[in-house]
Amino acid sequence: MNTLIKTATIIDPSSKFNNQICDILIEKGKITKIAKSIDNTNNYKTITLDNLHVSQGWFDSSVSFGEPGFEDRETIANGLKTAAKSGFTSVAVQANTNPIIDTNANVAFLLSKAQNNAVNLLPIGALTRHSESIDLAELFDMKNAGAVAFYDYKKPISNPNLLKIALQYASNFDGLVCSFPIETKISGKGIVNEELTSTSLGLKGSPNLAEAMQVARDLFLLEYTEGKLHIPTISTAESVALIREAKNKKLDVTCSVAIHNLCLTDDVLVQFDTNYKVNPPLRIKKDVDALIEGLKDGTIDMVTSDHNPKTIEDKKVEFDHAAFGTIGLESAFGALNTVVSTKKAIELLTQGKTRFGQKINSINEGEVANLTLFNPDLKYAFVESDIVSKSKNSAFLGQELKGKAYGIIANNKTVL
Repeated sequence: MNTLIKTATIIDPSSKFNNQICDILIEKGKITKIAKSIDNTNNYKTITLDNLHVSQGWFDSSVSFGEPGFEDRETIANGLKTAAKSGFTSVAVQANTNPIIDTNANVAFLLSKAQNNAVNLLPIGALTRHSESIDLAELFDMKNAGAVAFYDYKKPISNPNLLKIALQYASNFDGLVCSFPIETKISGKGIVNEELTSTSLGLKGSPNLAEAMQVARDLFLLEYTEGKLHIPTISTAESVALIREAKNKKLDVTCSVAIHNLCLTDDVLVQFDTNYKVNPPLRIKKDVDALIEGLKDGTIDMVTSDHNPKTIEDKKVEFDHAAFGTIGLESAFGALNTVVSTKKAIELLTQGKTRFGQKINSINEGEVANLTLFNPDLKYAFVESDIVSKSKNSAFLGQELKGKAYGIIANNKTVL
């Protein structure tokens, strides 16, 4: 597809046009010219949008779609459309389907469903068979089939020896092991953060200690094995401190934080809105401040929407019995842009690509066009009509956001 983008502010530190307002000519999926003004002599499709900004395509390291098995929550086709409309050119998709994505055939199925799409679907294979934390899954075969990492979504590996073996085995083929940070023997039946709010509302709490103990254990195992570890969705000040120390030791560890854990605290639980029931739980301001500081100093490598669609039946029940999870793709940029600068938000939404085996395409002439188009200054209240997802369980409904994606140009396709 041939396209001419008019009057766009380029946000890309690796581009010589960074912070400049330019026209961008795209022909057959490649950027062929960037200049202050380009004449549309060939009558290409022209994109002119209000306060248009362009960056490298955004990446989300944790997205759930449901298909296969839970198509009532979300399908792959609509999930990828949602990602594109939300500004994401690639998404790492979790294995929490039915069946669990734990074989090369399952990985191949996901990839086949996403063929010829503007958005790159990156399968995450289960770390253990059926995500039961007993035996390792077919890690090498799944890697060869296209899996970018291995993770039992939201399920901790309780047996430390199993994680040790996984780290050692995966290091033979540069496999990325992910370990969910919670010690269930400490968290027990906790469903929210253990603090004053949980006590006052009569809800069972899960303390910071449950996360910190698991992070500390996993980092010890990483140091022993010299493997490659990603710790998804940390939420506590203690976790930030532990990972900062591990990085100072030059351990091969990265981590992410869910955007809702940056923007919301457990104060919102007084509404008993089950959209705020997430895992890890919303914490207190001290933790949020530590997470933001971890983003600024590079301890936390990336952010994620942790997009997790749930049906009405999953959420329209008593808080104790509601499912964990919130959708987050549509609100990701607008929410993140309220707590960090736009420049930092773009950095956090793009720099995780290499960890998950993706190439970064800069905005320069001759490069493949992998672009996100957005308005960083638009202020609005996030409402249900902003949701493209099949499920509507958003923790950001009614929240004031700043910034919105127009869409993407990627894989020689435009979605606006």
